[in-house]
Parts: sequence; C-alpha cells; structure tokens
Amino acid sequence: MPLTFLTADRAFDESVDADDIDLRRHDENRWRRPYRVGPWRVGIAAVLLLLASYLLFAAVLVGLAGAVAGTVTAAVTAAAVIALALRSLRMGAWVSAHGLRHVSLLTTRTLPWHRLTLVRTVQQPVRWLGLPRTVQGQALVVSSDAGKQLGPLLTDHNADFLGRPGSFNRAADAVEGWAARHGAEHG
Repeated sequence: MPLTFLTADRAFDESVDADDIDLRRHDENRWRRPYRVGPWRVGIAAVLLLLASYLLFAAVLVGLAGAVAGTVTAAVTAAAVIALALRSLRMGAWVSAHGLRHVSLLTTRTLPWHRLTLVRTVQQPVRWLGLPRTVQGQALVVSSDAGKQLGPLLTDHNADFLGRPGSFNRAADAVEGWAARHGAEHG
C-alpha cells in the first residue's frame, strides 16, 4: 500500500530549483505537500508505531490470560497511538488550487488563496521541534484578509526542517509561489 502522504510531489523534489518548476503540468486541484517529510517527524512516528506494537502484543498476552477488560484497554490504546503516529506524519502545510491547508496534531485549517493577503518568510523566535523552547530562526507566516496573522506555517526548526535549511527555503519558496500564482495579493 503506497503511503502517498509521506512523499512530496515530484515537482517539489529537493534536487530541483524552485524557480525551474512548472507546476501547471500537475493536477493543481490535488492537495500536495511542497516538501518531503523530515527525518525527525519520521523518527517520532516510528517510535510511536513501535510502542503500538508492544501494546498490541500486550493485548494478545492479556487476552490469553482471560482479562477481557485489559485486552480491550490495551487494544484501544494501541489504536490511539497508531492514529497519533499517522496524524503526526500528515502534519504540515499542504497546497492546491483551492488554497492553503495547515494540518496540526488536532486541527486542520484551510484558507482559500483569495483570503490570504501575505505569505512571506521572516526572522523571528521559533519553537524548537514544537517544544516550548524557542530559538532564533526563520518562519513562513501567513496573514488573512481579516487582518490577523495565523502564526508560523513552517519553521526551520520544526520536525521537517531541523538540520535541513535548504529544504526549508525550497518549501517556503514553493508555498510563496503558489500564493502569488493563486491570488495572495502581497507575496
């Protein structure tokens, strides 16, 4: 079973310069991530899936011992951990002709391109791997037509770009390019 949400579109391949990409030849109505999933995010998901395998094994052992309530608890906990791992892999920014989608752990926010007034990269304090600790870094910020800034869409210190500054720059350029092409007024 192919896991399409793990791979970036071929148009966003890291070996291709963002200025040389002809995105019109791709289906612009399909939601796509303009970058590859980072190694930190994949590692976190792998550890969660390992934990889920231990929980499922525990559910089998508890089930063989005859404790139905313990089996159900372990199985439900394993299913929740698997769902958490898969959701963590889907986190990030997604683009299509319809708009910009920001997927976080618990929420998904989609804004049409015509409602975005500003998509740009700024220097500011950013969270390191999503933890409370902040460091100076770059963030791709988005402002809507309602006048509010929607927080950083991408940062160079999140689980996708930590230790990969070139990847952050290509992803930010790709999102800014989509915004300019699809109606963000100031990009």
